[in-house]
Amino acid sequence: MPKIAIHKDGHIHEGEVKDNTNLVVRAGIKQFPFPHLKYRCGMGQCGTCTSHILAGGEHLPPPNWKEQKILGERLKLGYRLCCQLWINQDLALTQDNLVPAAPPCTSS
Repeated sequence: MPKIAIHKDGHIHEGEVKDNTNLVVRAGIKQFPFPHLKYRCGMGQCGTCTSHILAGGEHLPPPNWKEQKILGERLKLGYRLCCQLWINQDLALTQDNLVPAAPPCTSS
């Protein structure tokens, strides 16, 4: 069972989840990582569940098109959308002090 560590406000909240678990789905039914994980739509559209992966990112699949669209260059910094991840290995993450998304480009 994967161990999850969420670093939030100077504290580390740890728990175990079953293999092939989505953290946003679990939080939505009030199981760990609830209430430590911020989320909203669960569909990769809003970016509320954006997280900086501190450890275990090498075990995650490559970012999908939704993550590429929402996160852009922040993917290179180790950012991922929790709603798009199915966890099979230990993972440490934070949602504190995230680099803000770049504003959309507008042509004049």
